[in-house]
Amino acid sequence: MLLSMNEGKCFSFQKEERVTGKKRIESLFAQGHSMMAFPFRVVYLETAHPFTVPLSVLISIPKKRLRSAVSRNRMKRLAREAYRLNKHLFNEIQTCEGTHTDIAFIYVKDKLSDFATVEKSVRKALIALKKQIGKEQC
Repeated sequence: MLLSMNEGKCFSFQKEERVTGKKRIESLFAQGHSMMAFPFRVVYLETAHPFTVPLSVLISIPKKRLRSAVSRNRMKRLAREAYRLNKHLFNEIQTCEGTHTDIAFIYVKDKLSDFATVEKSVRKALIALKKQIGKEQC
């Protein structure tokens, strides 16, 4: 049965899981750490703020990389879907209570990518982030 296989995993992507607010975004880029998971540059910042979710995401597809609005919107949809399906990789491993992580995925490739590439990159980034954050805390 498919339902029992995914028990305990929430595959939604709600408003609380998005990085919003000018100050929060500015602090993410000013104080955050960076890594590459091609075709994304990943910027992350860990905070001790009490949020309802342990992870918030910002997805940016620069106009400089993909000129067409249709292409940018498609990449945003693909990236959101890849994150939505794989966010449990980060949440399952998270051990410290009271910490929150903001992540920005910035697209750096000049052409449109397929879903398999995007999903592989997001999975790689989430696993690498968890390993990196696990070393720094607790």
